[in-house]
Amino acid sequence: MNKLSSQNIIDLEYKFGAHNYHPLPVVLKEGKGVFVWDVEGKKYFDFLSAYSAVNQGHCHPKIVNALIEQSKKLTLTSRAFHNNILWKYEEYITNLFGYDKVLPMNTGVEGGETAVKLARKWAYEVKKVPVNKAKIIFVEGNFWGRTLAAISSSTDSSSTKGFGPFMPGYEIIPYNNIPALENALKDPNVAAFMVEPIQGEAGVVVPDEDYLLKAYNLCKKSNVLFIADEVQTGIGRTGKMLCCDHYDFKPDILILGKALSGGVFPVSAVLSSDEVMLTIKPGEHGSTFGGNPIACEVAIAALEVIVNENMIDNAERLGKVFRREINSFIKTSTIAKLVRGKGLLNAIVINDAEDGDTAWNICMSMAEKGLLAKPTHGNIIRFAPPLIINDEELGECVKIITTTLKEFDK
Repeated sequence: MNKLSSQNIIDLEYKFGAHNYHPLPVVLKEGKGVFVWDVEGKKYFDFLSAYSAVNQGHCHPKIVNALIEQSKKLTLTSRAFHNNILWKYEEYITNLFGYDKVLPMNTGVEGGETAVKLARKWAYEVKKVPVNKAKIIFVEGNFWGRTLAAISSSTDSSSTKGFGPFMPGYEIIPYNNIPALENALKDPNVAAFMVEPIQGEAGVVVPDEDYLLKAYNLCKKSNVLFIADEVQTGIGRTGKMLCCDHYDFKPDILILGKALSGGVFPVSAVLSSDEVMLTIKPGEHGSTFGGNPIACEVAIAALEVIVNENMIDNAERLGKVFRREINSFIKTSTIAKLVRGKGLLNAIVINDAEDGDTAWNICMSMAEKGLLAKPTHGNIIRFAPPLIINDEELGECVKIITTTLKEFDK
């Protein structure tokens, strides 16, 4: 069989696969560190990191080795039996983040579903909310997946249109709006407030500096659980281990995923207190693959890499450099409105309508120059390189980005 070109592969994927994604027309076959290569051998900087799943860099040897070594011994038992690795992971991750218990799952959206179930069960068992009256508060622009439970909290028509009816017991309020939260918390049946510290999919929307801590304190005052969806913002991405660490508070329920495995294996986790976690009894929640031996070894390795290789400080420092350089460019640009973010989770807002194609064309041009990024919400480009990127590489990437933007200046 002749070697397939990128276009051959795209055509075959389009023929045999569901059309639920619209990727850039790049076909990748290899990754190492901050770089990926396509099937023709072209090399790119990866500035998306699989939506922040590859914070540790592509194919980090320690994480890959953990997967290989464990896969030779035992891959899966289900939770019908104990295995000799799960306890080690549970001890490590609860100590690292300072929680009593962890409930292991596989994907970010499963983590979100688990958090919602835990909050409801806690509301009935501990807060004594009347049966089937528990309410979860979400914010506009949130994104935690595309299951029916997740899209029931969405305000994005592309996620919701044609998929109703939706989950009851949800209330959606404006993001970054403390008075709206105060008003919603007047309902005594509220179980939890679930929020992304920075809204990633919405376009790296960063709230006011005092918003999250004020929201947390309001929840405490109202005996409501604060759920932090740190699937994208956690594990060093924003220049702290958790984005909530910037504001010196610990959420009641913490959801982790993506970089929890360094992109090597599907792993997510929900962490909380005994009071919350022990409301769930045997048979009331679970997962065949959740807590499997490979996932546990991979997650330990992925977290150790983040901690031991100074990636968090690197994200904090180089994120400031990135925003400073882009802000300097924006002063004389007509195409770029602003740059925003924390650490190495950033976005540039393009001066174009949301339904325009300028941001897409900019990403296509950057790809030609060897840098991969992707638009979100039409006119926003998210930039999230692996946290191992160095000063020289970042400088080269900033040059690609600004050179490309200049081509589109009016």
